[in-house]
Amino acid sequence: MAPEIATPQVPAEQRKQNRLGLILPDYQGSASTLCAGCGHDSITNQIIRAYFEMGIPPHMVAKMSGIGCSSKTPAYFVNKGHGFNAVHGRMPAIATGAVLGNKHLYTIGVSGDGDTASIGMGQFVHLLHRNVPMIYIMENNGVYGLTKGQFSATADLGSKSKWGKDNPAEPIDCCAMAVELGCAFVARSFSGDTKQMLAIFKAALAHKGTAFIDIVSPCITFNNHEGSTKSYKWAKDHEEQIHEIGFVPFFEQVEAEVKPGETREVQFQDGSRVRFKAVGKDYDPTNKEQALSELFKTQKERSFLTGILYLNPKQKDFCTELDTVDPPLATLPESLTRPPKEVLEEVMERLR
Repeated sequence: MAPEIATPQVPAEQRKQNRLGLILPDYQGSASTLCAGCGHDSITNQIIRAYFEMGIPPHMVAKMSGIGCSSKTPAYFVNKGHGFNAVHGRMPAIATGAVLGNKHLYTIGVSGDGDTASIGMGQFVHLLHRNVPMIYIMENNGVYGLTKGQFSATADLGSKSKWGKDNPAEPIDCCAMAVELGCAFVARSFSGDTKQMLAIFKAALAHKGTAFIDIVSPCITFNNHEGSTKSYKWAKDHEEQIHEIGFVPFFEQVEAEVKPGETREVQFQDGSRVRFKAVGKDYDPTNKEQALSELFKTQKERSFLTGILYLNPKQKDFCTELDTVDPPLATLPESLTRPPKEVLEEVMERLR
């Protein structure tokens, strides 16, 4: 008699269904090819969990990236979504086009500090300035991981390379730049802080506009040594949380007992709410001046703020400002997308 083969047991967490009746594996992607222990994989895991818990339809997800270790990330989550791997530094333009083509997509771009703060800086700035409705994640490790660990533009002054060389340049703080340019959702986290990342990602999914998230994500191969200011040890020792974040999506009417004066609540346009509980300081995430002041202060102290640094859910997004049509452009009939000759002649006459 043949031996009985035991049925593999699926963990209870992976059998749990979300509001669409989908399970966590429905939001996973291909197996990661990044170095074992890479901070980017920790970020991917929380992206998967956020999309699952928020009940986002996988076929409505548009995943964008440029070039670099970070730009492999979209292959590792939401396999049934649509993906586009742009050339180096050009992801913002591709993402903007996709959003304008179909504003109902849940668009997410994953970039790196090299892809964003060097070759892609020009496009990144205009994406923020326009408030394109999408999530923009910068996986920030301070080095070029694909080309043997040279310093990137976000590397801190005096940080040591793997070979003992000091970085001579001041860092570009993309969060401070985003706040100054009027980005209505600016956050920073650490790839080792999974709870905080998850809350930020869920809030970003509810936000209508550009949600820029800078995540310090140590490069295990080229930037995780003594003297590096982007290593796991340094990040854990110097992370300064400005608040604990509690997120309540619009489809969950869960009330928590809150004592007056302990929390600050901001409501998104879809009815979702994010609650900020101060940790050691009174911080108003809707105060632009305070956000910039705290960012400059911690930079001088050689630490880094984490949490939602600035939030303005009332700011109009790019599609609203342009009054774009509701149906996806690909579904519009030719009668609407190709004006007849007499209409074009009328337009030209008005321009004379």
